[in-house]
Amino acid sequence: MSFQPVVGQGGYAGWRLLARTGEAQGALVARDPRVARDTAHVRAKLGEVGNAEELVSDFRLLRTSLSAFGLEGDANNRFFIRKVLESDLSDPKSLANRLSDKRYRAMAEAFRFGSGGSPSANLAGEIVGRHVSAELERRVGTIDGNLRLAMSAERELKALGASASSDNTRWYNILGSAPLRKVVEGGLGLGADFGKLPIDRQLAEMKTRSGKLFGSDSPSVFAEASNVEKLIQRFLVRAQAISPAQSSYNAALVLLSSGR
Repeated sequence: MSFQPVVGQGGYAGWRLLARTGEAQGALVARDPRVARDTAHVRAKLGEVGNAEELVSDFRLLRTSLSAFGLEGDANNRFFIRKVLESDLSDPKSLANRLSDKRYRAMAEAFRFGSGGSPSANLAGEIVGRHVSAELERRVGTIDGNLRLAMSAERELKALGASASSDNTRWYNILGSAPLRKVVEGGLGLGADFGKLPIDRQLAEMKTRSGKLFGSDSPSVFAEASNVEKLIQRFLVRAQAISPAQSSYNAALVLLSSGR
């Protein structure tokens, strides 16, 4: 039987439980036979891959690599993924740069095929670690979908907080990512009508709410773990108050599967 994560009753209490036990639970996921076979395949084969066509031709390697970037739903879209991986990241009009979901660009950047390069020697280990984390998130999501959203947001917000991109670019990245946006909207207390506003109004409102909550309207605040924790706590508490008895799994699944 596959390992099923322990999150207690879910919600923010489940989040704190995961904070204490997540590393141990991740190790149990890594020892799951299917996960172990996938990660062993990555370690054995990724170093032999020289271009995007070779990667998408190996379904297990492709599926595991996509999982590492939260894009496992695209495993059957091989032509599209090959084009993403072959994107010239120095060209603003290239496919990876034009997609609103920046997970695609992150993947293309990691594999470096668009610049004529090849994966670094460290990439296999990074893919393995990210795949195990993603698998833990997926299994948590079968119990509490909002916890899965929170786990994904924690990782992405910390990366955005440390990014050298402009403040507006980082806010637009949040607005363009459905799962991340849901967590940030909830954490900032933005209502259901927020999404109906023009995009420039949404940007301005997020900045205003961030300034009130964190004392700054820059996404750089998310480089601080305490600020990410504060946002996630507010998101989870509000989500549980809105629908304490309703499973959030389906909604989270739709959000996390949404991409381009």
